[in-house]
Amino acid sequence: MHTHGHHPHHTHGHNGRRTTLLFALTLTLGYAAIEALAGWWAGSLALLGDAGHMLTDSVALALAAFAAWLAVRPAGPRLTYGLGRIEALAALANSLLMLAVVVAICWHAVGRLLSPQPVAGGTVTVVALIGLGVNLLAAWLLSRHGSDLNTRAALLHVIGDLLGSVAALVSGIVIQWTGWMPIDPLLSMLICGLILASTLGLLRQVFNTLLDGAPDALSVDEVGRSMAAIEGVTSIHDLHIWSLGANRTALSAHVVVNDARHWPAVLAALQAHLAQRFGIDHCTLQPELPHSAPIVFKRSLQRPAD
Repeated sequence: MHTHGHHPHHTHGHNGRRTTLLFALTLTLGYAAIEALAGWWAGSLALLGDAGHMLTDSVALALAAFAAWLAVRPAGPRLTYGLGRIEALAALANSLLMLAVVVAICWHAVGRLLSPQPVAGGTVTVVALIGLGVNLLAAWLLSRHGSDLNTRAALLHVIGDLLGSVAALVSGIVIQWTGWMPIDPLLSMLICGLILASTLGLLRQVFNTLLDGAPDALSVDEVGRSMAAIEGVTSIHDLHIWSLGANRTALSAHVVVNDARHWPAVLAALQAHLAQRFGIDHCTLQPELPHSAPIVFKRSLQRPAD
């Protein structure tokens, strides 16, 4: 038996996320242009790197907003689950883009360490301070809708921007007061290390979703034991749990019952239990009788008419 719920709040949630993503995109793209000009004028790798990072983040946010729009498109005859997984694909693309940014910034940072260049510390400090405020606002907006992989990937980009602004701010202050130029590329590499760790963690979750792994928040053993404890259920086997994207989880299982006549009541109890305790509203449950009571199929043999 198959059941799934259609909830209007899924669509409303996606609309809210899409609006937030678009607003964050406007903030990020606008400030990236300002920061790039200031970084070029001041000769700061931290500012230029952060501007490049923010530019790639603008692409990431645009991709995330587009994915959020696609995810609410209705299911079709071929894509019977809809396009919820498109958000996981967008998160994958954004994570790979983030890795490319980390490699590029580290490459330039090593070059700056080998050949230090003068940096206008005062300009870097002012621009980085403004950028910090912009990124804090964008991160706060995205954190309000940050439970799905797609928005979390976009939030990761913005947090990377925020850390980049912090690095640029510290770099500007140190250069302004001490004149020590290596602080600029060193801080850039430190921030890249932090971003890399977060990106690899997100990639693990993205691959888990795309490979139909069980969501991290759910234990397959716990779900199976709780289902087997429902009255009328003898055992559970062939239990599978996977994510459909957009905060939706699917489940399929074979349910061994004591008496087939009680299946409608058992099915209703299992549906309610899965929805209320684990938030699973899309389940396919197949009833079975114990092996000791096999189902016997009979047919009547009729002599064909002459």
